[in-house]
Amino acid sequence: MDTATFVRTMPKVELHLHVEGTLEPEAAFAFAKRNGVSLPYASPEDLRAAYDFADLQSFLDLYYATCSVLRTRRDFYDLAWAYIEHAAEENIRHVEVFFDPQTHTSRGVAMSSVVRGIACALNEAHERHGISSRLIMCFLRDSSEKDALAMLRQAEPYLDWIAGVGLDSEEVGNPPAKFERVFAAARAKGLHFPRRPGEGGTPHPGVAAHRTVPRKITTEPKHRCAEEQGPQDAVGQDLPRAGGCEQVEV
Repeated sequence: MDTATFVRTMPKVELHLHVEGTLEPEAAFAFAKRNGVSLPYASPEDLRAAYDFADLQSFLDLYYATCSVLRTRRDFYDLAWAYIEHAAEENIRHVEVFFDPQTHTSRGVAMSSVVRGIACALNEAHERHGISSRLIMCFLRDSSEKDALAMLRQAEPYLDWIAGVGLDSEEVGNPPAKFERVFAAARAKGLHFPRRPGEGGTPHPGVAAHRTVPRKITTEPKHRCAEEQGPQDAVGQDLPRAGGCEQVEV
């Protein structure tokens, strides 16, 4: 067996994966067409050429442009499922998936569409490929503490499916200390905090202290799915099955 085959087929885990960042250029254009959204690129090839990043900010500029095509529960399901199919090909057995609800709710996308679409794909990943997962919600560093606390409250109906919280987006000038009260509130709700060195910042001891006794996470899949009850999401109802995710536009 050659080295490439050995690496591809050996069991692996992926512990820090921002799902919106996995959006392929072809999928971005397909979602844009489906939702009537214009992208600042002429073709998937032009978009792919823009993936030559100079720094974090150049990545974020492209990231937010492509996120604009994600509008419905179906979009978030398709996004996450495309990643899962790649993960299965690489024999990844466990994934910890980060997502940015503020990026989407700020554009009027329903929180339920974001969480239910992604979680439904993760549930199907366990059923079809035996891939376990954890879903981790991020707060945008370049937004305010008030906005982050509001997002945490908005996420409350979905905390059975969200294992932890973290930070992302522009790090310079936005230290973790800015969100110390947000992390304290999340800890009170039993949420876990992943560890990650900063791209342009450093850990803060007040935030680190909230990581000392993380919530116990069970090994069972957390993303329960049930048959669709109607075209609208009802707060607190179980997640739809994959077919429902594909059919319902929110």
